[in-house]
This record gives sequence, structure tokens and C-alpha cells, in this order.
Amino acid sequence: MPELPEVETVKCGLQPVMEGRVLTRAIAKRPDLRFPLPEGFGQRLTGRRVERITRRAKYLLVHFDNKTVLIWHLGMSGRVLIFTDPPPPEEKHDHIIFETDQGATIRFNDTRRFGFMDICDESTLDAHPMIAKLGPEPLDDAFDGVVLAGRLKGRKSPIKAALLDQSIVAGLGNIYVSEALFHAGISPKRLSHTVQGNRAHKLVACIKDVLIAAIAAGGSSLRDHRQTSGELGYFQHQFAVYDKAGSKCPGCDCKDGVIQQIVQSGRSTYFCSRKQR
Repeated sequence: MPELPEVETVKCGLQPVMEGRVLTRAIAKRPDLRFPLPEGFGQRLTGRRVERITRRAKYLLVHFDNKTVLIWHLGMSGRVLIFTDPPPPEEKHDHIIFETDQGATIRFNDTRRFGFMDICDESTLDAHPMIAKLGPEPLDDAFDGVVLAGRLKGRKSPIKAALLDQSIVAGLGNIYVSEALFHAGISPKRLSHTVQGNRAHKLVACIKDVLIAAIAAGGSSLRDHRQTSGELGYFQHQFAVYDKAGSKCPGCDCKDGVIQQIVQSGRSTYFCSRKQR
């Protein structure tokens, strides 16, 4: 599933072609994705001007001139492609199509249909069921070691599971949690409430560093993710531990450390038991 860096990459691709532009057509090729689309979906968006596009956790937020917001989740396999010249023929799973008054075409292709779109009033956005319980944004300046330590206080779950909990910190997924824990030298099995003080500060710094590097690389393309240009992301070439079970641990002082793979809460975790404590 696309995580924060992949969604941020898509957001940055959409902004130049959608912000300030009017949607001359908004076409739903089917009535549902993961959930039914809002009633009158195409009619409600056609003719509206996009004021700005933002991101909250793993959600794209398209703000319109009538103070409504399109909440857009890419799901497991969702891809967004932008065409500024006449577009090629539509593909089978191009489910949502936007066209702008500048001649751009934006297609949302979602093979598995785990993505979704909803429309709400801007004034009620923070209360939307998908948004209301989200934790702080990890790249915000206000998110620091003190904040993370406070949110972990008293929690007995492993730190890996806690960081995947979107109510503790928003936008993180399996890839970037594994990478951040490795760089912070923290075992994914460590109990959450013990990540305090310097450990919490170091972990926050590593979370931010990993996310910033991933965004700069256009995200990670393991299966479905593409940048809006159609190019792959490249951060998978920078993985230290993710999907590297059996490989030598990079930067391990012991020289014989090996990346291990375990399953936590049904998800694969990759780490070095010598480097991470």
C-alpha cells in the first residue's frame, strides 16, 4: 500500500496541473471503488475550481472553490497518471478521470479497487471518519521526541506495531517503519513504552530522514506505485533492511550481522538483532 512518501509524490505531481484549474469533466467509469462513490460524484466536481491540493497521512485532499474537499485514498494498487498532451487510449482499470480547462487529463487506475474517494464540506473535514483519529504528521516541525514519547507512554505493544497505528503517528507503513527503526538502532520487538528520552528523539529524527529521502527518490516501487509521470520510484534501491532477509547488515560493527525477517501482527518485519536493541 502506498505510504506517506508515495502519496506525497503523487500530491506534488498533481499540484502543477490541477491547482487553480477548473475541472471541465469529472468522470466515474463505475459507481464504486472500495466504497460506493458519493451520489452525483461527477456532477458535483465538474465546473469546480481546484484551490489547493494537500495531504493528510496517506490521503490526498483536493480543496475546491465551493469549500468542499475530495478525500482520495490510493488503496493497494492505485496509480495516478497525468497527460498534458492528448492522452493514450484508456486502460481497463482507469476508473476515475478528471479533465481540466488547461487540457490536462488525470486518470486514477486502481486494479484491485481498494482505493476510495469521498466528498465532504471543508468545515467537517477534521471530523470525517477517515481523518478524525489520525495522529500527528511525522514531517511537521511540531512532531518531536517529546511528542512521540508522550504518545507511547504506557503502551505495551511492540514499537513496530505502535508506529503502524495511525492514531499514534500518521502516514507510516511497513516499509518506512522498518527502515527508521533500523537507522535508530531500535529493535522492532522493543516495548513501546520504553522508547523515551534520547531513544524517542533519535527515532523521530530517523523517521523524518527516511521519509525525506524517500520523497526525494519518488517513493518506493515494489509492485504498483508509479509517479504521476509514469516513472518508477527509486527508494527501493536505498533500502537498508526492508525485504533484505539473509543479507549482510549494512554498517553493522560486528561484521557478521545478518538481516532477519519475522512476522509481527501479520506483517513482515526486517531488522538486525545485533544493531537494533
